[in-house]
Amino acid sequence: MPALAFLAALFFAALIDNGARSLVPPGGAPWFAYYQQLATDPFYLRALFETVALAFVTTLVCLIIGYPVAFYLVRHARAGRTLIIFLLISPLLTSIIMRTFGWRAIFARRGLLNASLQYLGLIERPLDILNSSASALIGMVHVLVPFMVLSIAAVLEKIDPRIEEAAEMLGASRLQTISRITFPLSLDGVASGAILVFMLAMGSFVTLLFLGGGSLQTFPLLIYQQFNTTRDFGMAATMSNVLMVLAALLMFIQLRLIRRSGVT
Repeated sequence: MPALAFLAALFFAALIDNGARSLVPPGGAPWFAYYQQLATDPFYLRALFETVALAFVTTLVCLIIGYPVAFYLVRHARAGRTLIIFLLISPLLTSIIMRTFGWRAIFARRGLLNASLQYLGLIERPLDILNSSASALIGMVHVLVPFMVLSIAAVLEKIDPRIEEAAEMLGASRLQTISRITFPLSLDGVASGAILVFMLAMGSFVTLLFLGGGSLQTFPLLIYQQFNTTRDFGMAATMSNVLMVLAALLMFIQLRLIRRSGVT
């Protein structure tokens, strides 16, 4: 009961207040005015598209990087397994602000990357990488790829290696075994990791604020602007409610996948 009372006072009450703000537009407009504006205004539609597109690309890149790492971690890493897991988890133990400023130091015009490329003679002028969608994507992947790796590795651990050995004994190449046997059997882990990364990417704020430099307009950044610049709390509440509903749907799908995996 104390835990429920704490949640009711500090969590559910805030959600109810947030929902009420989105249903009370100014000037006697109908209760759905904010949501109507969100669904019809090209600016907000583009921001929603950029939010979903960035989350999708981040998820795809995390999958491309994370699956081979998870496969190597489970199937081949023995002595270095602890070190790999530590390297995966260690970024999560560092403040996200410190990680983001670390990338700023690397991508700056006089940063480590440009200095190294100029020293090697590969470029004549510093590259404008910072404050772009590319730098924001790299920062997002750095933060979220461990979630993909750990989600896939947990499912790969449950796949019997003898199934792969049987496929190779029957004439399948290593690539055919991975593409036709291992990958289909690990789809639950892929889906769970993709949903988790996608959900976290949609709500990402600090990385986009410090690395994107205004090159991207996503819902979390617009919510920040609505609270601090335009002071339009109703529209900020509306956008946050949309993100919350999307996150709830993704969590529901993830729970269904986990239950199905547990049954099978």
